[in-house]
Amino acid sequence: MAQTQVKSQLMSASEIDRTLVRLAHEILEQTKDLDKLAFIGIRRRGVPLAMRLAAKIQALEKRTIPVGILDINLYRDDLSTVDTKPVLNSTEINFPIQGKDIVLMDDVLYTGRTIRAALDGLFDQGRPARVQLLVLIDRGHRELPIEARYVGRNVQTSDDEIIEVKFQEIDEMEKVLLCERVAD
Repeated sequence: MAQTQVKSQLMSASEIDRTLVRLAHEILEQTKDLDKLAFIGIRRRGVPLAMRLAAKIQALEKRTIPVGILDINLYRDDLSTVDTKPVLNSTEINFPIQGKDIVLMDDVLYTGRTIRAALDGLFDQGRPARVQLLVLIDRGHRELPIEARYVGRNVQTSDDEIIEVKFQEIDEMEKVLLCERVAD
């Protein structure tokens, strides 16, 4: 398996936080009815993103935005190449999504295949009124016609580069790194 090495740090903890404040304001500006708004984080790093943005909107508007967790492992089109026994985590959406304005969240948008799988999983839960995509980093290289409505930062990358998002909740550190694959 190819190893990676860090090329540069793209975002610090404070830059991530400032970006999330901006994204929270953008969501509020673009949402007509906050009562219909709900966030769904794609498991793993889409979840802390959704939780943090819900907390920021709570602080700004004094209203709770429902947050759900979506596990897409069974919906991946590369499931057979990932592992013979994929790890399945549960989807936790404890509110009806019917008629909701859903903001689907993930840390990095790359080929679009994760989002395609997430849409399949989401629509198995019901039929929202609208689904918009929010990503912390859009790195290009799309293989499917998928575009994020809310983007923290666009980063041009090569196919040999990888974006690693580190969140305190999962990684016990807070930063976004640009890494590159190196030969063994």
